Amino acid sequence: MTQSFSEVLAAEVRARRTVLRLTQHDLAQLAGVSERFVRFVEQGKPSVQLDSLLALLGTLGLELQLTTRTRTAALHDRTAAAGQREQA
Repeated sequence: MTQSFSEVLAAEVRARRTVLRLTQHDLAQLAGVSERFVRFVEQGKPSVQLDSLLALLGTLGLELQLTTRTRTAALHDRTAAAGQREQA
């Protein structure tokens, strides 16, 4: 099964923080966000404040990039989302 964006983001943030040998507390202080926010991101919370996320990523030397999805990927995402709504 494909990982969600929030799961991929969580893993990348956690890995980068670990490489930089920062605690969640240290990262929060440097990024100007709460330690709770760092935990939410690293736990894969699907809804976070964009400006805080960008501050966190910038502190870690990461950036958020947008790309145009292929038509096949977009169709797959719509089909998967429809299937999830039917299961709910």
